[in-house]
Amino acid sequence: MTLIGKSDLNVYPVSLGGNVFGWTADKDESFAVLDRFFELGGNFVDTADAYSAWVPGNSGGESETIIGQWLASRKPSNAIIATKVSQHPEFPGLSAPNVRKAAEASLQRLGVDSIDLYYAHFDDASVPLEETVTAFGDLARDGLIRNIAVSNYTPERIEEWLNISHGVGAPLPVAIQPRYNLLHRIEVESTLLPLAERHEISLVPYSGLASGFLTGKYRSQDSTGDGSPRATGAAKYADAKGLAILDALERIGAEHNSSIAATALAWLRQQSMVAAPIASASKVGQVEDIVRSVMFNLTPAQLAELDAVSA
Repeated sequence: MTLIGKSDLNVYPVSLGGNVFGWTADKDESFAVLDRFFELGGNFVDTADAYSAWVPGNSGGESETIIGQWLASRKPSNAIIATKVSQHPEFPGLSAPNVRKAAEASLQRLGVDSIDLYYAHFDDASVPLEETVTAFGDLARDGLIRNIAVSNYTPERIEEWLNISHGVGAPLPVAIQPRYNLLHRIEVESTLLPLAERHEISLVPYSGLASGFLTGKYRSQDSTGDGSPRATGAAKYADAKGLAILDALERIGAEHNSSIAATALAWLRQQSMVAAPIASASKVGQVEDIVRSVMFNLTPAQLAELDAVSA
């Protein structure tokens, strides 16, 4: 288990992504995935109020609704739920009134009294940042949320958020959620990581498997044979560098009796300030790979090899 930043959130060191619930995983499969994740020791689930509004027939909030139904059915005592605001079609942006209305809607869908970790999903330049920071602070003061976090923010805007928080007396963010994996390193490691280290803020990265490419299942840039969203997203990484990373992951994973996916997540988990990489599972059989990533550590030589091939 690991703590998120300076919070009291003690989480399993990999987070189950809820973006697929209500999209590529229906309610029954989502329940099975959640059941298996918690059976294997997991407790940290990541979602957003917008998941999955992009699916025809959906309106947003489907993932939160499924998670809320699962929580009501299973009543786990250790579940830690993270969700986000700014992208729901009914609650776009980060104005103070919208942030509160969106949080209240998320609470209703999740069926909880307080959100453990609440992210500003994307920056909203149309709203003064002080208004957004104050709105999040008010939610924390009123007990609607326990901890504040930011996702997809630039280092400059995060620094500004921190300075405003000090000025208005709002709680500081405890987590940053960036896109970070063996194929996307430079931006995080050159800019966000120094900030996170300086302020003791945890990284909770999304896209740890690069849209599924780092599972090793997609080794061609031609995705016409598989029209799934996962294949389409993964195909673009199947260049010489991407394939070299897969080869290294496969070789190193074999030394730990582990899959390419588990090895890629293990590398990410062992990076500085990373508390819990996020990985999704559309099928219950994929959960073991996610949890397996916590069961072993890569050696310094193996980390160095992956650093070199992905540099």
